[in-house]
Amino acid sequence: MPRFFVGTDQISDKDIVITGTDVNHIRNVLRMTPGEEVTVSDGQGMDYFCRIAELTKEEVRLDIVDSWHSFVELPAKIYLFQGLPKADKMELIIQKAVELGVYEIVPVATKRAVVKLDPKKEEKKRLRWQSIAESAAKQAGRALIPQIATCITFEKALRMCNGLDAALIPYEKAEGMQHARDQVRALHGKHSIGIFIGPEGGFEESEIEAARAAGAIPITLGHRILRTETAGLTMLSILMFELEED
Repeated sequence: MPRFFVGTDQISDKDIVITGTDVNHIRNVLRMTPGEEVTVSDGQGMDYFCRIAELTKEEVRLDIVDSWHSFVELPAKIYLFQGLPKADKMELIIQKAVELGVYEIVPVATKRAVVKLDPKKEEKKRLRWQSIAESAAKQAGRALIPQIATCITFEKALRMCNGLDAALIPYEKAEGMQHARDQVRALHGKHSIGIFIGPEGGFEESEIEAARAAGAIPITLGHRILRTETAGLTMLSILMFELEED
């Protein structure tokens, strides 16, 4: 069933009004007609089951049939601090991270990152990434659209980490699997969790030490070396499985 996001100001007691680009998508791409059903999220935790009542060129009016508090979000907000990868890997990372339940993705310029974002094109790139996040959120039935932050330095990322309840940083020289399991299990009850993932070249030792000093705990993801686009998704998969509630 098609899913859309709206602001709370577009919702009344009995109906919802969709405007903007979604109107064209409903009318001309999905070719929906009055009486057909959609789900809508307000991005604040409420979901709505609706039927199309009226379509015009400017808006689509929906009758609210039912509503409920969304149950799809993880109990903790997970922040993915992703070292800038090469080529279009970031698009894959964003799409899959949103499907796995990430709350926010923060691109990070690390010492070994090959990619350097052009300041003149950075916002255009971020908007492209945000569009991918929105599409993935709709497909996955998320109750919110994860935000893609502007790219920040590793030092600023560590300062953000100070405001979180916990943070993990996968590192090939970290202690064994039992230590990793213990650290993941210790995340139960935390409300905000940071995950730091390095670029293709990984983190420098000095960055690991700085992260440790900021409170991030190095853990291993096993005996194999994972690509940057694999490491973050592996970490998110582990957290989703561990933290997901019935």
